[in-house]
Amino acid sequence: MKLSDIIKNIPVENVIGSTDIEISDVNIDSRQIGQGHLFVAIKGTQTDGHQYIPKAVELGAKAVLCEALPEGVTGDEVTYVQVQSTEQQVGPIATAFCGNPTSKLKLVGVTGTNGKTTIATLLYNMFRQLGHKSGLLSTVCNYIDGEPVPATHTTPDPIELNRLLARMVEAGCEYCFMECSSHAIAQHRIGGLKFAGGLFTNLTRDHLDYHKTVENYRDAKKMFFDSLPKDAFAITNADDKNGLYMVQNTRATVKTYSTRSMADFRARIIECHFEGMYLEINGREVGVQFIGKFNVSNLLAVYGAAIMLGKQPEEVLVVMSTLKSVAGRLEPIRSPEGVTAIVDYAHTPDALENVLKAIHEVLDGKDGKIITVCGAGGNRDKGKRPLMAQEAVRQSDRVIITSDNPRFEEPQDIINDMLAGLDQKQMKKVVAITDRREAIKTALMLAQKGDVVLIAGKGHEDYQEICGVKHHFDDREEVRKCFQQ
Repeated sequence: MKLSDIIKNIPVENVIGSTDIEISDVNIDSRQIGQGHLFVAIKGTQTDGHQYIPKAVELGAKAVLCEALPEGVTGDEVTYVQVQSTEQQVGPIATAFCGNPTSKLKLVGVTGTNGKTTIATLLYNMFRQLGHKSGLLSTVCNYIDGEPVPATHTTPDPIELNRLLARMVEAGCEYCFMECSSHAIAQHRIGGLKFAGGLFTNLTRDHLDYHKTVENYRDAKKMFFDSLPKDAFAITNADDKNGLYMVQNTRATVKTYSTRSMADFRARIIECHFEGMYLEINGREVGVQFIGKFNVSNLLAVYGAAIMLGKQPEEVLVVMSTLKSVAGRLEPIRSPEGVTAIVDYAHTPDALENVLKAIHEVLDGKDGKIITVCGAGGNRDKGKRPLMAQEAVRQSDRVIITSDNPRFEEPQDIINDMLAGLDQKQMKKVVAITDRREAIKTALMLAQKGDVVLIAGKGHEDYQEICGVKHHFDDREEVRKCFQQ
């Protein structure tokens, strides 16, 4: 594609060299540059791409998009395009280079602290069952219709994102359902994409290591709704105190969902057990294979999005009754002795509270005890560590505090931060076991018939990150091994 076509819709401050040149690819990583590429120099959180401009040119870059022009450039062999913010313009550039894929399919974004993966995945599964080729961009895995593409981030960088979307268009996908993380929104990774709709799940403390304040985190999410076009829809959770704040400046058509009050999409639980729930959604009854009030909210968001995308209530509910939980999200594993282990990704105080509430709802009136195994990630928001421990103790009969992904921190230091939130009385319920495998084994050995063991924090993850190295570790595998023994 000609450079002039790639940059025609972005605000350019200065050009040195010809724009009438062919560009063979676009990259933000200088190591991936090849002959005829456009290198986009971005000031990242770790390094500044501008220092790699000479390396990119050496490897064959024909053009460079930058904020500051290197000294002494002539534009004879390499064209330099100067813009105010490369981070803001890389999205529109990637979109243009990839043929504007989101103009050829309907893209729906899901943002919020908890529930993004579940909602995006269920919508993907539902629309495929309804006969539509669909794509999924999520934390667990990306899919181009049925083809899995491993995920490295919740939301890939803008170039990788547009390449994936272009492949979806090529494969005949009509829809794509996508998780939009706060990092991706704040870093303009979704810039240049056209969304047919957006969904807000909820907002609780998370990623404060990056955003610094809850307000910054909240406003990053709000940016997504502020940028939705007029012909899009915005579906928000009326049960969350930030639900209406998110959509107050959007141009999109606003719809609400609620399990507690009047809303466009509403539901109540009729019956609940570990195998699932019986719900009433907008006056119609349906059996689903999920548990927990938070999952009722997730299913309402799915229902609302499907209706806004033109589907009929009856066909949506028929498919909803067949949908299964996402891997590592409230995933039950039963022992022959009648112990239920539940593996869940809950890694924030609010998510842990929701999962434990869901377990209590099912156990209501029964004798079973709840034993919780949980930890907290290293090199992340330290403020949530004592809150996680407090929530686990408040809603469990026994708690085992252990390692999660310690990353570059000492596991014992993280555990100490969690224990610091507990008083002497609470500590009587708690034991700390640094080795996660031993912690899981101990919890399952303590459990009696009818008890529930919640193993929280890692869910679908099949690794443990220690000192920057990922070691194979899967909570579900560990549970099955213990049950077999």
